Amino acid sequence: MAVSVENRPPVTPPDLPVHDPDVPIENAIIARLSRNWGRRASVKRPEPDLAEFFEPDRPDFPEAMIPFRDHPAYLRLPETTRQRLRAWGWIAFNKNVIDIEQRVVNPGFQALAEDAFGTGLGDMFTVAATQAMVDEQYHTLMHFNASVATRAGRGWALSERDLPLCLKVRSHARALDEVSSVRDRALVGLGYMTVAEISINALLELVAGDDTVQPINKTTADLHSRDEYCHSSVAAELATIVFHDLSATDRTTLLGAMARAMEAFAATDFTTWATILNRERVPDAERIIADVRADGNRKRVLQDFRGLRRLTTAWDVVDEVPFDWSTTISN
Repeated sequence: MAVSVENRPPVTPPDLPVHDPDVPIENAIIARLSRNWGRRASVKRPEPDLAEFFEPDRPDFPEAMIPFRDHPAYLRLPETTRQRLRAWGWIAFNKNVIDIEQRVVNPGFQALAEDAFGTGLGDMFTVAATQAMVDEQYHTLMHFNASVATRAGRGWALSERDLPLCLKVRSHARALDEVSSVRDRALVGLGYMTVAEISINALLELVAGDDTVQPINKTTADLHSRDEYCHSSVAAELATIVFHDLSATDRTTLLGAMARAMEAFAATDFTTWATILNRERVPDAERIIADVRADGNRKRVLQDFRGLRRLTTAWDVVDEVPFDWSTTISN
């Protein structure tokens, strides 16, 4: 039975990226974003130049996020090559975020806005889901602008078009291909969207929390992360409303999709990194990837799934999720 509108918890629709107008770099990123958006068609205004915040001596991407950072073949590379690989890492990170927003998150929110599960979502929840989709377009543009700033600052092409779809999106596509009914596809989409929205903060914080990287890059990740704290609560509330209306079979499908999504979000995208190494003609690229892939001591890229554990605990199904919580930070 659907939860009545009166008994549903309030949802505050998400707003534009939260920022401090007195912090120049935050203000520049948001000003460029907003002027590229609603006013572009009618009033073309000068756009803030992010180049003034570019610091060429700073790395574009945290060294700790490069999976082969300790491999002897990587350490033997000239610093200029390692610098290009770090820049590629940032381009790939942005593409990863954009792929997730466009191919996983927005379709999931779209299904909720259209009440694909027949739970009788009212106007307030439809507005929340729809405004979240608008916000995701801002995030997409914000990360693309950050990649543009890197290409301009370094003078390197480094096109995201040369990279494959990210691992999370490839996993999402495979999971959708394995089910045939419209309802099961919606459940799989909801599972992946829920994992993305509740765990993406932890991914963004890997860059936002690193004081050594480019200020533009750190600030872009930080601004996005602030927004996602709001989105995660919206996604959790909407998923909870749907979950409580599901049959046992539907719940199994949803939880299975969430487990697959967590595996994909936690894993290293070796396909993307292999593409980068090959594009840069790094010697022994195949061996580097093979050695790191075979390393049993390698840590997961994303380890913080505490939000998802709290959510499934609240649903009283944490032990029914086919995922090994012990491999991550989940308490």
